[in-house]
Amino acid sequence: MNTTRARNFSAAALVGALALFGAVAAANAVENKPNILFIVADDLGWKDVGFHGSDIKTPNIDALAAGGAKLEQFYVQPMCTPTRASLMTGRYPLRYGLQTGVIPSAHAYGLPTDEWLLPQALKEAGYKTAIVGKWHLGHADKKYWPRQRGFDYQYGPLIGEIDYFTHQQHGVVDWYRNNKVVKEKGYSTTLLGNDAVKLINEHDPATPLFLYLAFNAPHTPYQATPEYLDRYKNIADPSRRAYAGSITAMDDQVARVLAALDQKKMRENTLIVFMSDNGGTFNPMFAGEGDMSKVKIPCDNGPYRDGKGSLYEGGTRVSALANWPGHIKAGSTVDQMIHAVDWYPTLVGLAGGQTGKAKPLDGMNVWPTISEGQPSPRTEIVYNVEPFRAAIRQGDWKLIWRTLLPAAVELYNIAQDPSEKSNVAAQNPDKVAAMQQRANELAATMAKPMILQTELKAMMQRLKMPPSLPTELGSLDEER
Repeated sequence: MNTTRARNFSAAALVGALALFGAVAAANAVENKPNILFIVADDLGWKDVGFHGSDIKTPNIDALAAGGAKLEQFYVQPMCTPTRASLMTGRYPLRYGLQTGVIPSAHAYGLPTDEWLLPQALKEAGYKTAIVGKWHLGHADKKYWPRQRGFDYQYGPLIGEIDYFTHQQHGVVDWYRNNKVVKEKGYSTTLLGNDAVKLINEHDPATPLFLYLAFNAPHTPYQATPEYLDRYKNIADPSRRAYAGSITAMDDQVARVLAALDQKKMRENTLIVFMSDNGGTFNPMFAGEGDMSKVKIPCDNGPYRDGKGSLYEGGTRVSALANWPGHIKAGSTVDQMIHAVDWYPTLVGLAGGQTGKAKPLDGMNVWPTISEGQPSPRTEIVYNVEPFRAAIRQGDWKLIWRTLLPAAVELYNIAQDPSEKSNVAAQNPDKVAAMQQRANELAATMAKPMILQTELKAMMQRLKMPPSLPTELGSLDEER
């Protein structure tokens, strides 16, 4: 064989070997797609888990944190619907009108159907997709429901708040399986755990699984079974006692789900994420639709200011962790900025999927940050932008800007002052001006908040109603 032919043969052999290696690597990548168990708690206080020093017992969630990574600068939106929308779309809710408040049970709007959601992207990547738990992204029209948005299976409530035992809100049952009302007895947290375990037991491990397990615990009304209330006899306040019991009940169901994964031999190839949808409630106005006037709010956000509904850290920085044996270093702490929107590109990337059908993402792939300790690609957090307020973090600097009169501007160095005690806006006018400009840029592109549009329309309809004048009988009563 002459030298030229030998070289050509060697080159061809090398190309062939590389092609074969690439095919094997691609095959392995498909085979090794992780199962994804994404657990969301509802209105959980930052400090109300054991791994943040709480007296509330969460040994199973704590074990996940110890065996994986604690995400100590993990951010969400200030309230439930906006955070869940961020997770499902990879986009800030200001992009599509869900940035203000939650979807009230009597309202008919929902997450716009032209958004390409996380379960749709994962389903395209070959996953079986299931939601067990709370949705709260549209309930009045089936086009907004989970089964119509990429989930193969659905079980649980569609709206934001239910009674844990009757599964009702305002006397109406809100408990569904695959678009059909289910009337059954049981404590909601236990029922959700039962269903998640059953789903795992029946799952074919040859197909990767995305299970979105969204508990309504420990949201109002604060309720627990006698078994869990008895575990906290030392807590005198009934609200804190029930709140603590509901968290431990959730933790026990997490243990059952993990055991099911182990028994099915799926655990080693399962990425588990745990987070709260917002900080714990401080202001009764944001507690829910029930009467909270006589209830002591029991949540604890530790060193962070305020809670649910606010733009301070207590409303937006939440307890979170990620765990995947052999892929995330046990006992690690990620003290880098990550936002809920980042899970969309991160999970789809791990699944070998595509994000091309989604609208421009705000999320960034943070897998190297979580798994390798690399710096976060994120340098900015948009806490929220609404017509009347905005909050942005750039590096260590955080701006809170309220535009309703009397207007207010606050600037904090979060690295030095995570509790937001020292407003240094007056000492840093240039920084304030630059961040206000950024907020205005975002505001110029935001969609109108759907809740405000709905309420304005209702107000305009009331303008057409007859005058509210005293009745003849009422006038006679007044004369007396």
